[in-house]
Amino acid sequence: MSEESIFINRELSWLDFNRRVLVLGKDKNVPLAEQLKFLAIYGSNLDEFFMVRVGSLQERANLMRGKKEKRENKTNMTAEEQLAAIMPKTAQLQEDCDKYYAKALENLAACGYRKVDFDKLSKEDEHFWKKYFQSELFPILSPQIVDSRHPFPFLRNKEIYLGVLLHEKHTSEHTLGIVPISSQMERMHFVRKDNETCFALTEELVLHYAALIFGKENVQEKCLFRVTRNADIDVKEGMMDHDIDYREIMADLLKRRRKLAAVRLQVPPAAPQVAQLLCSRLELTHKRVFVQKSPLDLSFFYKLTSRMESDGHPELFYTPARPMLPPQDYDLAAEVEKHDVLLSYPYQSIRPFIAMLKKAAQDPDVISIKMTLYRMARESQIVQALVEAAENGKEVVALVELRARFDEQNNIDWSKHLEEAGCTVIYGFDDYKVHSKLTLITKKSAHGYSYITQIGTGNYNEKTSELYTDYSFITADLGIGEEASNVFQNLAVQKLTEESEKMLVAPLRFKSVLLDEMDRVINAARLGRPASMILKNNSISDRDIILKLEEASCAGVRIDMIVRGICCVRAGVPGKTENLHIRSLVGRYLEHGRIYSFYDGVNTRIYIASGDFLTRNTECRVEVGVRVEDPVLKEKLDSILRLQLSDNVNAREMQPDGSYQKVKPAPGEPLVNSQMGMYDLLRDDWTARDKAPAPASVVETPKPQPVKALEKPAAPAKAAPQPVELEKQPAQPEKAAPAPMPIVVTESRPRRTGLLSRLLEHFLK
Repeated sequence: MSEESIFINRELSWLDFNRRVLVLGKDKNVPLAEQLKFLAIYGSNLDEFFMVRVGSLQERANLMRGKKEKRENKTNMTAEEQLAAIMPKTAQLQEDCDKYYAKALENLAACGYRKVDFDKLSKEDEHFWKKYFQSELFPILSPQIVDSRHPFPFLRNKEIYLGVLLHEKHTSEHTLGIVPISSQMERMHFVRKDNETCFALTEELVLHYAALIFGKENVQEKCLFRVTRNADIDVKEGMMDHDIDYREIMADLLKRRRKLAAVRLQVPPAAPQVAQLLCSRLELTHKRVFVQKSPLDLSFFYKLTSRMESDGHPELFYTPARPMLPPQDYDLAAEVEKHDVLLSYPYQSIRPFIAMLKKAAQDPDVISIKMTLYRMARESQIVQALVEAAENGKEVVALVELRARFDEQNNIDWSKHLEEAGCTVIYGFDDYKVHSKLTLITKKSAHGYSYITQIGTGNYNEKTSELYTDYSFITADLGIGEEASNVFQNLAVQKLTEESEKMLVAPLRFKSVLLDEMDRVINAARLGRPASMILKNNSISDRDIILKLEEASCAGVRIDMIVRGICCVRAGVPGKTENLHIRSLVGRYLEHGRIYSFYDGVNTRIYIASGDFLTRNTECRVEVGVRVEDPVLKEKLDSILRLQLSDNVNAREMQPDGSYQKVKPAPGEPLVNSQMGMYDLLRDDWTARDKAPAPASVVETPKPQPVKALEKPAAPAKAAPQPVELEKQPAQPEKAAPAPMPIVVTESRPRRTGLLSRLLEHFLK
């Protein structure tokens, strides 16, 4: 079997991920309103895929036409070949979406929400909607004619338009009429009738009454359509004039993005001539035309579900779940001085972290706060805390990544606000995006300097912290603080971090460290020890890491991966990856955290990081991770991984052909929803250390499973997940005083054991 047989194309793997999102739009275990949201998420995901990935591939294909093209380094496909594979797979997804949408309308009607069908209006309804159109919509429409005197208009990205084929009087010629249906218009219209809530879409109203706009005798064919444009912009070499504000460069690029080439045309089935005219004008082939029966933009479902919620239908939604808050007197900074802390979002609130920043802004001992900012909320308390700190005379350094795709304008605005408040704003590198999540608070006292360092997997964004699962590690460790300080110094002078002991810092000290950890586990397996790895992240495409996973599998290492999205490696390929097991979790929350656990048969080393195993993360971005050494937090992370590996509600497991099958509970086995199980796992987490007896060194594990070894025979690997055996740490004095200044370093206090036992007991009840 060829080496390439273990690889999956990145773009096709992403489409498989979006299919997993789409099927939740018909999942009977998902409440109806949440099904509608998943259909909308599927649609917005696909929009971005075409804007970024298809747009990039199209540009590459155009540039390489007639030349020898560089092939993708895993499946050996050219850009043209990838585009050719993407289009039919997308068309099939759209057919499935249309079916799920039709079923959703049936279910909505059964719940008292009926979509207006303008092809089946009664006379009474026809009169009502015609009058409504003439009074509310017709006055604000701006119809256009395309002919020799009127050029073809620019069609905005993702806007919906009415296209009409018009017959010229006294001639056999046809012209094209276009009506923009602006996103500024109210898209949904609700009417109560016969104890039902009827809803109509603006674009369908305009379509139905097109004859009132252009004249009944002129309209030959009509349809709605929507154009998706390339949005893959980047700062090109030569644009970085040091005399020009970087924000001005990004603002200029945002203007250019709006006018990039079209990459997709969405139309309904009934207007082939209009579609043909549009393709000609937009320079699109028929392969880029996607015919669909469902609305061209499903985002209206968000407005509909808001209406359903306000109408009082809790049974149509997930049971409300709020982030857990600590006790009122909880002081995160004080806790961190005693022991390391790990917060898990959205199950635990981000408020203690924000409160810590606000307290630091007022603390006379704090001399500086430094932070990397990638995606921020539009109303950010985190940024306001930095502003307050600067106004109080603290040194505040904020690295704002202006190239965070589709958040560029928000980041430009926040960078100006920070600068006006007196913060030092830096922008990182020309060639590397800064994707790390790193905060450093520096304090000075009579004993010298001390640090509080936060390293996270998710953005400093209050809104997404309630929707994405992420981990936030906070420590007063002197060594980590010094390394974080070095990272910020390097960022300020556009220098990559080359050396670090406790932190992972991409692109130079991230992949290499993880590959070394994999080698350590592989060597243990070859010595006959029950070695294993559990790797949780969003995506994997890095060829070096994939080949190392193959090597580990062949050595007899049990590998469990939890990969939500893109996965370019096949699991279970005989002779290559048969000891590799991959599952994807797609559920109520977006799985976004990264945990990397390596067990060599004796000790477990666990890391969290901002970076995935995508090549862009390992080689083209500044990412930050950290090895978690606190025994309590290691046990906590291990419990999270084991919980996710036991999920039989949200999980789908990869098959050797690259497809995914839903994981179902065995007869008599309880349902385990790992996302909901986290609330029980973390129920007493805020105060557990103050109550807990010493933890056992080994936690319970499931029965062992055999592992096939393809090189030197290895002992049967233990079933995933493996126990966390705490590494022996050298005794530390209560106070460490490294030159030139001392800092207090306290040992972690033990915590209560039995997290998994409590959790399983909860589910068995």
